[in-house]
Amino acid sequence: MDSYELSEREKAILRYVIHQFILTANPVGSRNIAKKYQLGLSPATIRNIMADLEESGFLRHPHTSAGRLPTDQGYRVYVDSLMDPPLLDNYQRQLIDSGFEVDAGDTDGLLKITASILSDLTKQLACVTYPKFETAILQKIQLVRLSSSRLMVVVSIKSGLVKTITLEVNADIEDKKLNSVQQFLNDRLSGLQLDEIRKTFKERIKDYYTPEYRPIIRVFLDSVDKIFADSDTVDKTYIHGAKNILSQPEFENPENFQGIIELIEDKNIVIHIMDKHKAKDNGVAIAIGNETRDTKFTEYSLISKEYSIGDAKGMLGIIGPKRMEYSKVVATVVYLAEQLSKELKKID
Repeated sequence: MDSYELSEREKAILRYVIHQFILTANPVGSRNIAKKYQLGLSPATIRNIMADLEESGFLRHPHTSAGRLPTDQGYRVYVDSLMDPPLLDNYQRQLIDSGFEVDAGDTDGLLKITASILSDLTKQLACVTYPKFETAILQKIQLVRLSSSRLMVVVSIKSGLVKTITLEVNADIEDKKLNSVQQFLNDRLSGLQLDEIRKTFKERIKDYYTPEYRPIIRVFLDSVDKIFADSDTVDKTYIHGAKNILSQPEFENPENFQGIIELIEDKNIVIHIMDKHKAKDNGVAIAIGNETRDTKFTEYSLISKEYSIGDAKGMLGIIGPKRMEYSKVVATVVYLAEQLSKELKKID
């Protein structure tokens, strides 16, 4: 059921139930809402509205004597139409800006700093993925002979990121042939997206696959995924804030505690969920509980956004209990993504 199907009273009660649950982590009763928010409605009237919201699937009743809790559907209506506008105050902006004043030195250092700032400000688990090479544009390839049969390939993309791979060649490498292959590869591949190169490499180099250059070209054919794909995304994904998130009341339950530890230890799950729920048009993605379609995420929400370094893009976001300050977290994620993109340009 969509938000426009709710009456104004129902929207107000749903909003205040979620506000109160975010504050207390306890089921919310009608008397609590009547006393705290001065709606001009009796506890009995509020109780009836809450019962209607429960019947419609926006609230749930954990047990007979308790108040109500929001469902995933209730949270969805809240984030889509009922929460406060996402805004950061000047103090929070200054905290973020001062965090970036530390000399990070390189891309890796900036991503680590970003993950730390994001977790400290939101008190959730922060995740920052390394920029993906696949979407980037190749600037040039350099081939460096390390020994008579070992070759280093240096892949530079237009954003300034560099990737190096060492390959073994089943033949003696001559500098003259190496220079010819390097020039040919740059003539054919520079300016193309890495993902396109990976998919069409064989076709693009077929007329250079001659006996003279075959040993060098052969090793490229055998290693095309290693050279032009994201082999180190997992290793260079930074997850920060285990201490922050474990301080939340939800993790007094041993089962929930174990669940979040599993997520922290398995970056692949986090990366997969972030990629699957990427927002369109560079917006903010919010995935709540069962919306992720992953059993390990049913008790959590994910808020994420892309950042960019030239043509390459990475993701940053938070994972935390569904009971979170969505407006504040969204504002923090958006501002940090913008600032990280600016800081990465300075490194270039």
